[in-house]
Amino acid sequence: MGTTASIKVWDLFVRAGHWAIVVLFAAAYVTGDEGGWIHLWSGYAIAAIVVGRVIWGFVGPEHARFRDFVFGPVRVASYVGRLVSGRARRYVGHSPAGGTMAVLLLVMLAATTATGMAQYAQEAGRGPLAPLLAGSPAAVEREVGEHEEDEGEYGEHAGGVRGAEAEEGESAFAEVHEVLANATLALIALHVVGVLYAGRAHHENLVRAMFTGRKRPEPAGGGD
Repeated sequence: MGTTASIKVWDLFVRAGHWAIVVLFAAAYVTGDEGGWIHLWSGYAIAAIVVGRVIWGFVGPEHARFRDFVFGPVRVASYVGRLVSGRARRYVGHSPAGGTMAVLLLVMLAATTATGMAQYAQEAGRGPLAPLLAGSPAAVEREVGEHEEDEGEYGEHAGGVRGAEAEEGESAFAEVHEVLANATLALIALHVVGVLYAGRAHHENLVRAMFTGRKRPEPAGGGD
């Protein structure tokens, strides 16, 4: 027939979620300094996809499940060493390195969106974490505003102290959120390099496979 046989590996949820996160993370990262509704709702969407992907990792099809691609550190290190030397086994689903990267990215995305929500709760007193962060700057400002006229100079002094405490808490969440976002971006860059390198080593277009969901069925060789 002249065509290479292929099998379905990545289901629609995995593929759609993967590319949606690519677009949403880019949008959130670019709008990070200015914030706004794009940054906010991109973060919410990423968080929703991550939660869905974790659930799918237990109930989804074979290659979407964590048990198919979560390996121990020895197995991962062995695979990476063999990949560099050109002797790594080809996996139909995620390789040990690819599976590790997938888990790391899910963890980092979850942490990044969680700290972003915490920052938003503190700054604006809104979002899903607002009930857990009652001492937000927004709440402090409202409280100070209500009592400032009656308290006079004491009210101004108290407002300054509370504002300083609130600002300190806000900057802590903001700083952690920024660090996590940059670390996630670094992981994404490493992921892209790994995908291109593994695809070349195994003579396979892994980027196209994440669009079509199809890959060659047979392993390319033995060993880890």
